[in-house]
Amino acid sequence: MLVLGSTFPDVHADASGVPGDKIKLYDFLGDSWGLLMSHPHDFTPVCTTELAQAARMAPEFAKRNCKLIGFSCDDVSSHKGWAKDVMSVAKLSGDLPFPIIADPERKLATDLGIMDPEEKDKAGIPVTCRAAIYIGPDRRVKGLILYPATVGRNFKEVLRALDALQLAEKYPVATPEGWFPGDKVMVQPTLTDEEAKAKLPKGFEKKECPSGKNYLRYAPDPSA
Repeated sequence: MLVLGSTFPDVHADASGVPGDKIKLYDFLGDSWGLLMSHPHDFTPVCTTELAQAARMAPEFAKRNCKLIGFSCDDVSSHKGWAKDVMSVAKLSGDLPFPIIADPERKLATDLGIMDPEEKDKAGIPVTCRAAIYIGPDRRVKGLILYPATVGRNFKEVLRALDALQLAEKYPVATPEGWFPGDKVMVQPTLTDEEAKAKLPKGFEKKECPSGKNYLRYAPDPSA
């Protein structure tokens, strides 16, 4: 089962949208970030709206050096047929701009810990949840978002989280609630004021609290 910081496995699997219908994940990712997006089933309403939005936003993820990978327990033939519906809903021409891994035996989904035990298919077998798994260039899991099958993901939030993760990988900062690129960030509490001044040349400001503890330190977005 995946946890933050664990190494994501080098998955070798059947997949649509790649030569020979086979994917070797590490080769596919190269030195990029990766976002694995699992969904419960092909040809279902919520999943179709989600991947349609992912297709529309694929250029934004590409700008951030992040490759998208879909995933479900359907087979490759199903993925290929469904991809046409996804692109139609997205109002885009051409092929779906990312592969979809096929895991009909549910082995990989079980190993990754992304099965939804409460949601079952017509045969009564559990399906995959709606996961968004952020994989860094070092192949480690940088972030995990898990939703049940009944709740669709907001891909604008998925993209925002990627921005925050990439920023925190590069600078000793954390992003507050509702942060978007260009907004002020927080200095990580593990840094002393002296260390923060050295690592954040744009400086920072402290906000006083009734407790007298000066832990709220705001800094300009260092990437802006």
